[in-house]
Amino acid sequence: MQILITGGAGYIGSHTCVELAAAGHDLVVLDNFVNSNPASLMRVEHITGRKITLITADLCHAADVSAVFAAHAIDAVIHFAGLKAVGESNDKPLLYYHNNITGTLNLLQAMDAANCRQLVFSSSATVYGVPQKLPLTEDHPLSATNPYGRSKLMIEEILRDLYQSDARWRLAILRYFNPVGAHESGLIGEDPLGPPNNLMPFVAQVAGGRRDKLSVWGKDYPTIDGTGVRDYIHVVDLAAGHVKALDKLSAHHQGKCFVVNLGTGTGYSVMQVIENFKRASNRDIPYQICPRRAGDVAEVVASPDFAREFLGWEAQRGLDEMCRDHWRWQANNPNGFAS
Repeated sequence: MQILITGGAGYIGSHTCVELAAAGHDLVVLDNFVNSNPASLMRVEHITGRKITLITADLCHAADVSAVFAAHAIDAVIHFAGLKAVGESNDKPLLYYHNNITGTLNLLQAMDAANCRQLVFSSSATVYGVPQKLPLTEDHPLSATNPYGRSKLMIEEILRDLYQSDARWRLAILRYFNPVGAHESGLIGEDPLGPPNNLMPFVAQVAGGRRDKLSVWGKDYPTIDGTGVRDYIHVVDLAAGHVKALDKLSAHHQGKCFVVNLGTGTGYSVMQVIENFKRASNRDIPYQICPRRAGDVAEVVASPDFAREFLGWEAQRGLDEMCRDHWRWQANNPNGFAS
């Protein structure tokens, strides 16, 4: 198929492009490069030996989105594009709601007009809010606690309403847990602009000397060592989950709308990540213990059961491989794609 990947130059998008190309699909990437670098797609082409059609455009400009579908016979869309920093979303809620929701509405309207109604949506475990019961299953109550998470939840509701109104749509909603790691080649990986918002890239930058030390937010949680526990998933496993979801949608000639968690079912604490990354990098990782951050919870872990049963997908890589591959990317690209 010819697949449109919005935000395809980003961290998860670029790794998914590799997996889609390996599965034989033709790729059209739309990206505005606000949080990404076109160099990632050049490296994807190097890894895969496949040409990518690149369109520099913004989903918030409806005419530009419609032009993509006029120029290309798109069979399905994988929708990554969106702003994703929780802290920034608290400071700039209007920006997040406009960018994430308006962009998605423009995309869906252009798809409908072009008779392309197959979509895999990049959602997030943030839609669960504060966990009431672990591990998190897909039927856990939804209660996002920040504008970023609420924008994802609103888009999920839009997709469910769309399917209820028109059963021709085939929609997959994938709720990610904590993507980390990098492609084994070391050519593509996470390249945050400014200070990283997530643990692993911050740890990697401390190990690589870009940052002096890591702040560990809270060491008095009811966990194995007092630090927060999260379900980390290797980005290549996550990317493979998108191919499986696309296959599942394509196998249904009738409409479909489903939600799947993409996680491992295993939680690791902040200290476990630090210690494992020390071994992977053979570097010291200075850190300081700081007070808990408002809104943080002790533990977030997925139930991977439905993904295994429904998609035939499960994570293949553990924390050792996540740290090893993330360090290879960091060591080979100390300044990200600017290297």
